[in-house]
Amino acid sequence: MKPQAILEARSLEKYYGSVVAMDGADFDLYRGEILAVIGDNGAGKSTLIKALSGAVIPDSGQILLDGKPVHFRSPLDARNAGIETVYQTLALSPALSIADNMFLGRELHSGGTFGRMLGNMNMRQMRNQARDMLNELGLTTIQDINQPVETLSGGQRQGIAVARAAAFASQVIILDEPTAALGVKESLLVLKLIRDVRDRGISIVLISHNMPHVFEIADRIHIHRMGRRGAVVDPKKITMSDAVAIMTGALTVDDTAEKQA
Repeated sequence: MKPQAILEARSLEKYYGSVVAMDGADFDLYRGEILAVIGDNGAGKSTLIKALSGAVIPDSGQILLDGKPVHFRSPLDARNAGIETVYQTLALSPALSIADNMFLGRELHSGGTFGRMLGNMNMRQMRNQARDMLNELGLTTIQDINQPVETLSGGQRQGIAVARAAAFASQVIILDEPTAALGVKESLLVLKLIRDVRDRGISIVLISHNMPHVFEIADRIHIHRMGRRGAVVDPKKITMSDAVAIMTGALTVDDTAEKQA
């Protein structure tokens, strides 16, 4: 039985003048999986991901969420549809507390007419919920929910960003190079966190240049080449060298199919 797709793209095209960023790109993300997206620099994978997250509007083609066509005009549209994106910059405010960052742009307000009118924030509720979110994902090394994010390590900051996405995503989380610039120990913690989020039923799109991490954690690998999907491979059936060869064009899709047969 074919797995059910939660997020799909069909024949996406995007042009920047004479530059072809997407040339009939296709994409399939299944429910409850970690799909890695890899590709050489300039392959168009960033444009594809931006289209899926609402940051770029395709010139043509179709995006489907849970089998229904969607038309994202902004990242907010994608967020409202249940798709959260964690970029390399993390979009955290270093001077604010962990709790403040967890609810950044989604602050909870005090009840009652005056609370809503004056925009008074319910700090106690936000702190309690932030603590619960971190505990659910096993981020127990963070003791003080009120400490500024700037006092955290790189891995802890990445954990906060992923936890925030997991708290509000109902469908998909897109992670852009989540282990970049992290040490070995912190990278392992982030990879475990990604698995924990997947195990909660949220589908993950992982963009990464770190091939060992890709092969360790991905259920499938989408290889992007020259503005379109070059192949989708099973990391258990091919080698890292094969994946690189597909990225560069040294190995064809037919050759890949034979290896996975």
